[in-house]
Amino acid sequence: MRIFFMLTVLLLSSQLIQGQNCSIELNGKVVDFHSQLNLSGAVIEVYAQGSTALLKKKRSGDNGVYAIDSLCPGPYTLVISHPDCQTITVDIAVSANLTRDFVLEHHLEELKEVEIYGSKQQDETRSAQEVKIDEDIIDKYSAASLGDALSESPGVTSLNTGVNIVKPSIHGLIGSRVVVLNNGVRMQDMEWGEEHAPNVDLNSVGSITVIKGAASLRYGGDALGGVILLQPDKLNTTEKGFSGKALIAGQTNGRGGIVSNKISQVYDSNWYYQLQGSFKLMGDSEAPDYVLSNTGIQQGALAFRLGKQGFRKGFSLDYKLFDAEIGILRSSHIGNVDDLIRSINSGEPLVINPFTYDLINPRQRVTHHLGRLSYYQRFKQAGRLDINYDFQANRRLEFDIRVGDDRDKPALDLELTTHTLQLDYKNDANSNWTWETGILGRFQDNFANPDTGVRRLIPDYNRFEAGMYTSSYYRWKNSHSLDFGIRYDYSRIDSKKFYRTSRWEERGYAEEFADLVIDDLGTQVLVNPILDYHNISWSTGYQFKPNNESEFRFNFTWAQRAPNPSELFSDGLHHSAARIELGDLRIVSEKSKKFSLTWQEDKDKWSWRLEPYFNLIDDFILLTPTGAETTIRGAFPLWEYDQTAVTIAGVDVDLVRHWHPNWSSTHQFSYLYGQDTTRDIPLINMPPVSTVHTLEFRLPRWNEFRLQLRGEYVFQQNRTPENIRVFSPTAQSDVEVMINNGPPAYALFGASVQWGWKVGQGKVQLALSGTNLLNRNYRNYLNRQRFFADDLGRNIQVQLKFNY
Repeated sequence: MRIFFMLTVLLLSSQLIQGQNCSIELNGKVVDFHSQLNLSGAVIEVYAQGSTALLKKKRSGDNGVYAIDSLCPGPYTLVISHPDCQTITVDIAVSANLTRDFVLEHHLEELKEVEIYGSKQQDETRSAQEVKIDEDIIDKYSAASLGDALSESPGVTSLNTGVNIVKPSIHGLIGSRVVVLNNGVRMQDMEWGEEHAPNVDLNSVGSITVIKGAASLRYGGDALGGVILLQPDKLNTTEKGFSGKALIAGQTNGRGGIVSNKISQVYDSNWYYQLQGSFKLMGDSEAPDYVLSNTGIQQGALAFRLGKQGFRKGFSLDYKLFDAEIGILRSSHIGNVDDLIRSINSGEPLVINPFTYDLINPRQRVTHHLGRLSYYQRFKQAGRLDINYDFQANRRLEFDIRVGDDRDKPALDLELTTHTLQLDYKNDANSNWTWETGILGRFQDNFANPDTGVRRLIPDYNRFEAGMYTSSYYRWKNSHSLDFGIRYDYSRIDSKKFYRTSRWEERGYAEEFADLVIDDLGTQVLVNPILDYHNISWSTGYQFKPNNESEFRFNFTWAQRAPNPSELFSDGLHHSAARIELGDLRIVSEKSKKFSLTWQEDKDKWSWRLEPYFNLIDDFILLTPTGAETTIRGAFPLWEYDQTAVTIAGVDVDLVRHWHPNWSSTHQFSYLYGQDTTRDIPLINMPPVSTVHTLEFRLPRWNEFRLQLRGEYVFQQNRTPENIRVFSPTAQSDVEVMINNGPPAYALFGASVQWGWKVGQGKVQLALSGTNLLNRNYRNYLNRQRFFADDLGRNIQVQLKFNY
């Protein structure tokens, strides 16, 4: 009976199957979302819903049309793919002939990358000089700073205040002239100070792009030096699941290291999150012959992002915390004029203590909060709109060597709060012609705590900024392109500041700015400067690619930069800088005219890039030493802000030679000429000529073995202004202080070796590296503490990285 029943069921089933209509046709077109143009060669795969067995596979024709026949009624899953497009999956139910069009986004690289503000961050000025630094190099400097990692790029140097305060310099320009964008947010962290390093944890950065010059107007017209774009890790929304990266590094110089961990999750619904944290601890660094006392650092960082990456719209929420306590070389604090003379001229630190992890005064304590909320939406045959709001809170404490009840009280206590709202619209429906426009509003509030008991270096102020820009890019014949952009920026600073009456009159302010005085207290006056700046910047360029191996780029940029509060209002002892700084209310906006050229060749055996540039800057704001001044805390060099006309010109060269499938070498050369054309003297703090050479051996079958030898030679900077003369109470005469002399040339040698192994679904990498292996004594012209001590001695680092 059972056999008979089963045969009956099978017979009835076969009759039902034979009676089912399996002649249904599904047809339609595959088109591009932006341009609505038909996409030929798209692949349409058909699966029964809930099954992984492929039923049918078709390609769209030249006109984007496809047709799939012989379908039975029922639910199906369609997978539609195309080169350079994001693959999409669609569930449909078929009961009769059906026409269905599918829309693909023809910007795969943008959609694969979940950028934390919802938009791929790339420069639209193709003619600008640009260098990219990848994740391998970033990991190499995991225990160092952003400025150290940027040293891998020709034309980029750093201005150091000791070991852990490293400020990037592009073509000799630093501070407010270099814009740092951290995950799409322009950093507002009192960048005006030479000893104020960017508050960035390198371990939260996936890639770095350096744009040399102000050609990228989207990010501001005041970036006379350039723009540094810090981008997060790229999360591929087509690869769902959990991933992470853990890193630990230790080093001998400083006897410390860093630990970092990052986890990421992408869900089927295209929601994602990422959490990253790190902690760094270093004790006193060491020169070849002695300890650099009080140069340790304790640093913690946290980064979190959450968002949803949709096909047509999405959003993200981001938060970053950076907290660091940084020691300042103890020998940089001096007590009187003779100490100043002896410190700078003797070539040996006045204070050498045993190694310790403890941080004493002088030191810095910096806390930076960054938050961002972003939304984007795409429109058919139109483009994309991005709306972004960011908030930043920066707290800076600088502790001087004080006695009595004030010994633990900061000498400088600044709180800077920034709100920014920005809208950007980009139309890229036509791949040969794209244009972009945007508007920005920003409000800043700076509070200088008067409870320090010290005259405030920077006063309270409110700052309002507004800007708008538009840029376009046009390409023809696939080998020529033009770009043009223009930007307007408005800035208003509303400040209240106390001046000592003697200083107010000495600077000539009493006659010129009498209307600014709102209260006269006898020994000091309270003034209310309200300063407005209107700046226009524009850029144009041409790019020519005759073939796949060659490329020529030319760019001209006219840019303006309004003075920052430090340049206007500084008045007193800057403790971390160990000098007295004086600003000037008369300072006006800088005006830059920069020409740059890039000639690039990329062959099988070799590639090279040649980048000359020429920059004329009127009303250049210059901070130079003019003498010395004695305070109740000691004698310090006196530095004053002034304006002049300058010429900066140079060339960067980058050459790569592939000698063998396993052997290659890289050679970099940078030369810069800086001249104060008004006074006809060399510019201060211009990087000397330098060359870097590396030899690399790779053998992937030996567990991804990689060996690199590195040599660096830095010439002496002979083009410096004259030294200053100060009165010595001991000698009872004026004595020359060698504050501007460039130190002798030096050569440094380093090496690194690396292996990698696959462990399950992950990968482990082990790296061993060393710098200044010959333990040579040297001083870097751009290290401000070269006056007091030698630079770093030998350092050996071990790093273990696990991607899972």
